[in-house]
Amino acid sequence: MGIGGLLLLLVVAAVFGVNPLELLGPGQPGGGVGIQPGGNPANAPVDPKEQPLRDFVAVVLADTEDVWNAQFQQMNAAYREPTLVLYSGSVDSACGFASAAVGPFYCPGDEKVYIDLSFYRDLQTRYGAPGDFAMAYVIAHEVGHHVQNQLGFSDQVDDARRGMNERHANQLSVRLELQADYLAGVFAHHAQRTKDILEQGDIEEAMQAAEAVGDDKLQREQQGHVRPDSFTHGTSEQRKRWFMKGFEAGDLRQAQDAFAIRYEEL
Repeated sequence: MGIGGLLLLLVVAAVFGVNPLELLGPGQPGGGVGIQPGGNPANAPVDPKEQPLRDFVAVVLADTEDVWNAQFQQMNAAYREPTLVLYSGSVDSACGFASAAVGPFYCPGDEKVYIDLSFYRDLQTRYGAPGDFAMAYVIAHEVGHHVQNQLGFSDQVDDARRGMNERHANQLSVRLELQADYLAGVFAHHAQRTKDILEQGDIEEAMQAAEAVGDDKLQREQQGHVRPDSFTHGTSEQRKRWFMKGFEAGDLRQAQDAFAIRYEEL
């Protein structure tokens, strides 16, 4: 980073009240937590009430980095750590402009995980999934998409979707999402084994979050009926089951299973 970049870093750190070393991120370039205000004024102060959540999100990201660095080392591969962007209101990414209504997302174009902290409140109030580990599951799922991207699964799905009708393209999207849930479970398995991070009720919190964002549950609440052909993430039951598969197995090699079995058996 040049002098100009360092000066900009110090300005951003001063404006948002964070340690400038945190903006550089641990490990490889591109890792760590970035602060991106999106639609808020550039000089908007950080809400002190949000700081504990910011700290928690940074800890979860660091835990995912430890787990996936170790898993990739076992495959004699290097893990590129993603950047976690915390934003408010709206954000511009390499995948396009997004508002908080989109929810947490991963953009393979810039290898960043984008999270509006208001989603934590939505988990508690709108989705009925309170608890810190509910949010940890969400972060781990999005980081799971980053792992997929590095392992080539995302490209496989993108290539296969070309020329498909909407129904079959949606089925591939469901496989990709359930695989990300599986990878979130693999993360929880190894984080617990190496760091003993889980407290009583944490897995139940993750399962509540997985159930809350199932396609069938969301469609029933929003539309009053369910259209399975339009599913893109999987049902509540599927999402819970694949997270638990990952948590119980802790085996990255089995991540291929979401693509290997018949769609009806997912």
